[in-house]
Amino acid sequence: MKQQRQFACACVTHKAENSIRSGHPWIYNTEITGISGNCEDGDLIDVVSSHGKYLGTGFFNSRSKIRIRIISTNFNDRFDEAFYERRLRYAWEYRKTVMGQEDLSCCRLIFGEADHFPGLTVDRFGDILVTQTLSLGMERIKPMLFPLLYRILREDGQQIRGIFERNDVGIRELEGMEQNKGFFPLEGVEPPSSTTVEIVENGIRYTVDFENGQKTGFFLDQKYNRRAVARLSHGKRVLDCFTHTGSFALNAAAGGAEYVCAVDISESAVEMARHNAQLNGLDAKMNFQAANVFDLLPTLDHSEKFDFIILDPPAFTKSRQTVENAARGYKEINLRAMKLLPRGGYLATCSCSHFMTDPLFRDMLRSAALDANVSLRQIEARQQAPDHPILWNVPETDYLKFYIFQVV
Repeated sequence: MKQQRQFACACVTHKAENSIRSGHPWIYNTEITGISGNCEDGDLIDVVSSHGKYLGTGFFNSRSKIRIRIISTNFNDRFDEAFYERRLRYAWEYRKTVMGQEDLSCCRLIFGEADHFPGLTVDRFGDILVTQTLSLGMERIKPMLFPLLYRILREDGQQIRGIFERNDVGIRELEGMEQNKGFFPLEGVEPPSSTTVEIVENGIRYTVDFENGQKTGFFLDQKYNRRAVARLSHGKRVLDCFTHTGSFALNAAAGGAEYVCAVDISESAVEMARHNAQLNGLDAKMNFQAANVFDLLPTLDHSEKFDFIILDPPAFTKSRQTVENAARGYKEINLRAMKLLPRGGYLATCSCSHFMTDPLFRDMLRSAALDANVSLRQIEARQQAPDHPILWNVPETDYLKFYIFQVV
């Protein structure tokens, strides 16, 4: 291939070539057969086939197993500010279309590879943007990206008071970056003194601690699944396991549940959930417990009775090597829940691990139902909200499985 740009050039295997042509943006370290030209970590690099045919351009990092993250397969693209502004505007216009005006104030604005910003997450909580940058290429260009995004939103009438970086995750070190968190400096913008913000989702108010809460402070991907739970909760006694800051529990209570018990292993999460219940005037019919769900469920056999159980655990597996152990964990809690529920009771259950695929999750549920001697009547099969878009050619973007059943 004749070089027409300043980028170095990486030749890749036939396997990587097929992957890129199918639309997958990752090239692993074992898939590069040679590099010509000078390329530092975080630089853009062209990718070519074994025959020298151009395949794409992406960010290079010699420290990462994902050696190159493709951002374009168009040889004529110029990777200037205008290029990234188009990408940001495209992502914003997509959210405006799929989320509707009422849900734009709390949504994911950038979902990494699904928006062609590999390794970058941007969540909006009211007038605060919270970012997480997990690839060196995005880290290098964020001084351009973040002010651009701020300007795009402001020009569209959106009030934004600051951008907070949640880069306190170990994966950054694997990319050769330090962990940190704090407000990103925006010219002419004085960041707020508080690192909590109040949001409204599905008509329910929450206080979000975007500095210390899990991930970026609040899980936005279950927004519409929480609405589905609220619709079924009227008059029911509900047990919400792994409640975090109470979102499913609060939706159930707002949906007219008779009583809701919310459980999480984290004392601080339970305290925030209790605060959120008080904020909405729902605390009178809610109870909060700091407990290990695996320990708690076996003790409920002859005590409290529930006719709706919600299981929203953290990812039990983050690699293919631990899927089998994760499946056992998922089966244990689902089996316990099925045994606890009366005939005609309801179960909402999910997995947020990409590696626990939908077929594996369904097989686990079948096995748990068989062992519990119950049948499952499926009410709904759901996924993540559309502000977390799924690219069919990037399986890693398809991670959330959510099912609602009646136990019969």
